Amino acid sequence: MGNFTWLAPLVLWSATMDLKPGDQTRTLEVDARPRSYTVHVPPKYAREQPIPVVLVFHGGGSNVEQMIDYCGMNELADRESFLVVYPAGTGRVEGILTFNGGNCCGYAQRQNVDDVKFVAALLDDLATVARLDERRIYATGMSNGAILSYRLADELSHRFAAIAPVAGPMGAETCAPRQPVSVIHFHGADDRFAPFAGGRGARSLSQTDFFSVDHSIGQWIRANGCPATPHTKELLANQVDDDMHATRTIYGPGKDGAEVVLITIHGGGHTWPGRTSKFKFLGPSTLDISANELMWEFFQRHPKPAAR
Repeated sequence: MGNFTWLAPLVLWSATMDLKPGDQTRTLEVDARPRSYTVHVPPKYAREQPIPVVLVFHGGGSNVEQMIDYCGMNELADRESFLVVYPAGTGRVEGILTFNGGNCCGYAQRQNVDDVKFVAALLDDLATVARLDERRIYATGMSNGAILSYRLADELSHRFAAIAPVAGPMGAETCAPRQPVSVIHFHGADDRFAPFAGGRGARSLSQTDFFSVDHSIGQWIRANGCPATPHTKELLANQVDDDMHATRTIYGPGKDGAEVVLITIHGGGHTWPGRTSKFKFLGPSTLDISANELMWEFFQRHPKPAAR
């Protein structure tokens, strides 16, 4: 879910035209289905320099425009000079879209839409108009988008260096990535849509029986070869009086230096830390930490290893 906003029409660019600073929407066809994504290019973008990429997946029932407004990632991209890519899900109603993350969600799951194939095709398409830093491709997402990010880390582990799921667990019982993928997971302890402890959320419309956060973290500790006992558990900055606080639990290092990190927002709801939400039914959102800043710091420390 995200805040509603109106954006001016975005330009459709041909496959042969290089990216320019600003927002552009590109289209492609996957399994005879039209798909699209919007890419935000920072002002200091230079075609000759390899550039990191962060894919940001909207939540179930949301869309690209809402996610751009909600997560605020473009500001950080402009400052740090990376591409932000917002893939669009699928759905029967315009603007109410979902992704197939495995056990969730909605239209995309019911129609068995191959969103892994879509993302692979998207990255191939993006590489025709930009020089990507193939060692620094990352994914994050909200809720249903977080669930998909876990699936991508499992099935496209050769392409993604790290992921940062927000308010969404794994959508599968297990994972078997061919390569390690570092994980930093953000989750509100009082999330009533995708409960921290798993099961059906009291306010969830999907009726999905979600896996728990502990299950997701445990699976990736195992997959990444990290020690089962965390080496750090700490309280993050607690300077905002909002009846919430965040803790960071770090597991690692594992294979190729991989880490698994859990950021628990005690008192937090189904929200994006560091951003306000107009939708009060999603629960409280802390402004004490910034998911964007923390995940980017994490991403910078976890590129893919250099080719041997």
